[in-house]
Amino acid sequence: MDFEKDLTVTRVLFVAPECAPLTKTGGLGDVAGALPPALREIGVDARVLLPAYGALPGRELATLDLLGKKVRLLESNLPSGVPLYLLDCPDLYRRNGGPYQTAQGEDWPDNALRFGVLSRAAALLGGAASPLDWRPDVVHCNDWPTALAPVYLEREPDAAASLMTVHNLAFQGLFEPSVLRALGLPQSDYSVEKLEFYGRLSFLKGGLVCADALTTVSPTYAGEIQSEALGCGLDGVLRERHADLSGIANGIDTTVWDPAGDALIARNYDAAAIDAKRINKRALQERLGLAADEEVPLLGMVGRLTHQKGIDLVLAAADALVALPAQLAVLGKGDRDHEHALAALAARYPGTVAVANGFNEELAHLIEAGADVFLMPSRFEPCGLNQMYSQRYGTPPVAHATGGLIDTISDGETGFLFDRPESGALLGAVRRALALRRDPGRWRAMQRAGMTRDFSWAEPARRYADLYLRLATRQTA
Repeated sequence: MDFEKDLTVTRVLFVAPECAPLTKTGGLGDVAGALPPALREIGVDARVLLPAYGALPGRELATLDLLGKKVRLLESNLPSGVPLYLLDCPDLYRRNGGPYQTAQGEDWPDNALRFGVLSRAAALLGGAASPLDWRPDVVHCNDWPTALAPVYLEREPDAAASLMTVHNLAFQGLFEPSVLRALGLPQSDYSVEKLEFYGRLSFLKGGLVCADALTTVSPTYAGEIQSEALGCGLDGVLRERHADLSGIANGIDTTVWDPAGDALIARNYDAAAIDAKRINKRALQERLGLAADEEVPLLGMVGRLTHQKGIDLVLAAADALVALPAQLAVLGKGDRDHEHALAALAARYPGTVAVANGFNEELAHLIEAGADVFLMPSRFEPCGLNQMYSQRYGTPPVAHATGGLIDTISDGETGFLFDRPESGALLGAVRRALALRRDPGRWRAMQRAGMTRDFSWAEPARRYADLYLRLATRQTA
């Protein structure tokens, strides 16, 4: 088969509950914003389907009746130029809060219906009853909010193939079985072979069982989720489907995350001019109220303040980290207990520890550019993006050896890995990093090695395109 020739006729509907820059709560939003344009660059006709969380402009294509809701299907474009289909249903999607939760951090009580409608729309557009002239060869579903699409596609005539990507197996979309009727699914689907999961209905399990192929966001994580330790109760399902499961490590948007052209940092720099990085360190110290000390190492951390991300390991090691000596800058939002503990830590060490609550894109960029070392002590990490950002910014990461962190960090060459999710192991890896930092020549070599690695979406996009082509070919065989 002539891959280059056939690739240009592959049509993919990329279905996601979030997509940067329109809406983003984490890595999935970044992937949805970056992978489709990378696919289009190599000839794949990729288009995105997304709920309209705000009053976004678009041309009305159709009015759909989906699970008892009137939904307008709008046509628009992402800022990248990628064609975008929006599901406009203010009753379901236009609310104060985030895609999944209220402003107070509680799950929307009707999330089953909200994302059932998204999944049902994806299946409709992937079948013969679609109101669009454009028909996808593959419906690419992402995480639990889209995972019922393969279940619905089973009942669509002349349906597209389906691909289910797991970005984080820990989030499964679990609901009471009583939602089955509102989702328009027969009672027979609530079985241990399909949607039933320990007495509840699991969106994600449905996608894992019914999709034609499965991927996750790093090769190591693809193996880990087939184990009891990290399989979140679905390891048996994943082992049964191991022949259809592959791991493709995420890329990053190298135009947004580029220290040479980043407008959000104090001074641009590249691998040939790393010394300018110190200006960003001084700017970060000034912004966060840290002591303006160029010699003391500054440890940065950006992310959700949760048990998964290992923030408790940082808290447990904090006194020892400060005593090294080192400064600590943390940006994030998460569990209230962790937020309160970090605030108390910052109060105990003014000028040495700084904490900024929430999500702030500008500050995130400045931490990547201004920190000397980046901390990622995640207990598990399907892929992770910050460790790639930090390497690109010449800020070697210290990370737990798990999932995508193993696949994207070369221990001792571009960063530092530790084997056990324990505060002592984290502290030991930081000490190892700071020992190397005291050797300027070797430290510069590590920084340059990370900054020159190819973390773009070019290779992941090629791998997805190859998988799409194989699925499309199998579907028409």
